[in-house]
Amino acid sequence: MGPGQDLVIDLSGLEYCDSTGITALLAACQRAQAADADMTLAAVPANTLHILTVVGLDQVFTIQPGSSTA
Repeated sequence: MGPGQDLVIDLSGLEYCDSTGITALLAACQRAQAADADMTLAAVPANTLHILTVVGLDQVFTIQPGSSTA
């Protein structure tokens, strides 16, 4: 991963995400930022999006509504 690249994480198959999963997403985001790359979460399930919104992480992550294959 390097400058100008975009890491897209497709969460369409995600059934459950707890604090450990959110921590992993934050770590991936920090690594992307350190590499001067962008990170996008795609197809975030409604329950996970709700959690991200409640804790304010919808302002940290770039969120794309559809799947990364669309």
